[in-house]
Amino acid sequence: MKAVVITEPGDVDALQLIELDPPEPGPGEVRLRVLAAGVNPVDLDTRVGFFHRAGWITGDQVGLGWDVAGVVDRVGPGVAGIEPGQLVAGLLDKLDVPIGTYAEQLVLPATSVAPVPDGLGPVAAATFPLNATTALQALRQLDRSAGDRLLITGAAGAVGGYAVPLAAAQGWRVTGLARAEDREFLLGAGAAEAVTTIEDGAFDAVLDAAVLNDAALAAVRDGGTYASLTPAALPTTDRPITVEAVRVAADSADLAEVLRLAAAGTLSVRVAGTLPLAEAGTAHRWLAKGGARGRWVLLP
Repeated sequence: MKAVVITEPGDVDALQLIELDPPEPGPGEVRLRVLAAGVNPVDLDTRVGFFHRAGWITGDQVGLGWDVAGVVDRVGPGVAGIEPGQLVAGLLDKLDVPIGTYAEQLVLPATSVAPVPDGLGPVAAATFPLNATTALQALRQLDRSAGDRLLITGAAGAVGGYAVPLAAAQGWRVTGLARAEDREFLLGAGAAEAVTTIEDGAFDAVLDAAVLNDAALAAVRDGGTYASLTPAALPTTDRPITVEAVRVAADSADLAEVLRLAAAGTLSVRVAGTLPLAEAGTAHRWLAKGGARGRWVLLP
């Protein structure tokens, strides 16, 4: 089988398309014939060595990709509820792995995949696992008992674009911080208002999807909650604010909920385009340019 890996960090030329023996599923695992793999900013960070420098990646060969959709072609001992032939989506939530989702075949824990409901194809399904699951789990860390005014920074971006409709469906009064040209998208997604600047102390909670750190923290009123997507660089404050770190974890129930909401139309399908697996470097270049309102998806 073919897979895209790196053996040294670098620019897009560091991406290597190599041949490997197909992996075999162990107890509690399933193997997928990959149909689609989403490309995310974390993949670019991996490629350029950000996580190597942080000491989080030490392997000689590193796979790329977190998002995947494919057909189950083999199941390991002890797997229940997932059968060969099923179309599933999955989340690979580890950095230091020899094979990622940029591959023709992939083994994942059965607890990291969920069946794709009718109405979603593999390309669409491969855009949801990382970002929508992150948004869902981040919202759980916010305390709505203190009030329902929620600011989401980066509200039209990868995580924020899903956090807005999820939060609105949960009963939050959502203010989305984004560029002026994203106003209609945000209001259509369920935001009560769209803004381009932040008012200090105006919100009961902030989900800082844009990683603004101190500027976003200042928007939380005393007694409120702030959630950051960067656990390694949490802002600090002497004010009585709860600061939470969001660490996404693969969870079949969360993924099933995300896919259900996508099939129902609560979460919009956002695909920037598709490319063959061998053109992963092109996808990285396009993503690095910024401005895309959707995921690039690789097709093995």
